[in-house]
Amino acid sequence: MPTLDLAQHPHRRYNPLNGEWILVSPHRAKRPWRGKEESLLPARRPSYDPTCYLCPGNPRAGGMRNPVYGETFVFTNDFSALAPETPSEEWRADRLTVARGEPGICRVICFSPRHDLTLAEMEVAEITRVVEIWKEEFQSLGTLPRVNHVQIFENKGELMGCSNGHPHGQIWAQESLPVEPAKEAEQQKNYRQLHGSCLLCDYLASEMTRGERVVFQNEGFVVLVPFWAVWPYETMILSRRHCGSLAEFEGRESAQLAAAVKDVTVRYDNLFRTSFPYSSGFHQAPTDGGAHPEWHLHMHFYPPLLRSATVKKFMVGYEMLANPQRDITPEASAAHLKEQPSVHYRSM
Repeated sequence: MPTLDLAQHPHRRYNPLNGEWILVSPHRAKRPWRGKEESLLPARRPSYDPTCYLCPGNPRAGGMRNPVYGETFVFTNDFSALAPETPSEEWRADRLTVARGEPGICRVICFSPRHDLTLAEMEVAEITRVVEIWKEEFQSLGTLPRVNHVQIFENKGELMGCSNGHPHGQIWAQESLPVEPAKEAEQQKNYRQLHGSCLLCDYLASEMTRGERVVFQNEGFVVLVPFWAVWPYETMILSRRHCGSLAEFEGRESAQLAAAVKDVTVRYDNLFRTSFPYSSGFHQAPTDGGAHPEWHLHMHFYPPLLRSATVKKFMVGYEMLANPQRDITPEASAAHLKEQPSVHYRSM
């Protein structure tokens, strides 16, 4: 019986953050893929689009008009998925047919007044302002009496369902703890009770010792490809210091997080010479007023591109009916990302 080789043999990897497993099949991608340059660069958008409902001074789809903002701009979504006046009561037809009202608030944050930029093309100082807005919104929404969870996220690119290319993200604040954060909450709490330490602090220490999946690091944050990554070039940003949320930031941590976001998004764009699509977002402590010492702030990036800007990864077949599977290993993904320049290809 041969010794298990994670670079050659199909195997399962455990995700301690959600308690689930992923199937890795490295033998299906024998030769490491080093990316592909597309024959045509994506067209540059104008810095201002008179038809864009997120550009400064323009009317929005809901009828309101944006101010002529010069930095970031935050507003309540005109077509929110959640509504604050929703009753929290339960509806039940029988023991198998159950629903419950979910009150909440949905906000939109425009990262920049410029229509032609993305986080990858913004300056670190500009992204720092975005981080400060994330922090302010997390704190203000989290103090509302019916808000127990604040989800900050960005869908970038049409492939991820983003219908407007203006640089923006969303913030959903709601009464219940959603499914994915709930899984992580349970796992982190159980780990702390069992080992007396933080799950992600211990995991980060392990990754820093090995170094093979670390893509970027500064004094405050580390960007790495998780050992259990599902998406082809999935990454996670972890705070070096144990803190549960953006509200606990100290000193230069906002700027340090901005630098980490800048670096990973630039590497993404450089990988295939395109505006790299992804869904990203923070997982952080609930805002229910309780103490959550087990929670460690982190940010996920889930990008679907696999081989080029035209070859993508979708969850289908076995992955929908059994469990997630990937061919390219997290170690190979990390190596490909580390090979990329830290300067955006449009600036070279």
